[in-house]
Amino acid sequence: MNIIIIEDELRTAKSLENIILGLRPEAKIIGQYQSVERSVEALSGSLQPDLIFMDIQLADGLSFEIFKSVKITCPVVFCTAFDEYSLEAFKRNGVDYVLKPFSKEDIQEAFRKVDELKNFFQQKVVPDLGDLLSKLGGASPAGKTSFLVFKNQKYTTVHTDNIAFFYIRNEGTSIMGFDGQEYAISQSLDQITAAVSSKQFFRVNRQYLVNFKAIKEVEHYFLRKLYVKLIIETPDKLLINKEKSSAFLSWMEDR
Repeated sequence: MNIIIIEDELRTAKSLENIILGLRPEAKIIGQYQSVERSVEALSGSLQPDLIFMDIQLADGLSFEIFKSVKITCPVVFCTAFDEYSLEAFKRNGVDYVLKPFSKEDIQEAFRKVDELKNFFQQKVVPDLGDLLSKLGGASPAGKTSFLVFKNQKYTTVHTDNIAFFYIRNEGTSIMGFDGQEYAISQSLDQITAAVSSKQFFRVNRQYLVNFKAIKEVEHYFLRKLYVKLIIETPDKLLINKEKSSAFLSWMEDR
């Protein structure tokens, strides 16, 4: 198995190499790169890896930029200190998302998922995506499960299951819990939308991202819009324009 490591921390890259070769002595590390630019140069040539271990935040940008310049067909194991990129990672050939500091067991589990993926496609059957994701032991990301908030001089976490909606207020982003508690949060609504489960939350408009469990009822409104009512009061009337209505109703039905 030919493996590439893309990691800008040399000590971490060396540690990862040692773990890989300890678990898979037959593997060959055919390249180690520290930047988006060098990775693109290498992958644009004749390099043919079977697997890539890739950090997300590199010295010259996010490694997702690599995919915009070269076509990567092999599985990718993302290794990062941050959990907010999981959804994007699984859109980019990601078969596992390993949080730093990683252990030997973490990398071993990543190899298990890679092997499972390989075996699945060797069965010469039409792949069923749901079955595949199940076999990978949760490779389909459930999305970010909690958010760190600061209120009353204390840090605490709010689980996404307890969040009725996110919304933009006074040019900042806030969380509204089912219990009526409100918290300011540093991430933008765009970042939050990318991080949470698209099955659990829907961006109804530019200002609101709502939890499916918070929806009480939906009514037709003027100009073919939809009026969404939640089980708790919102500061603004939630309207979905006609261009987005069909997608919203499909999302509502897809349970």
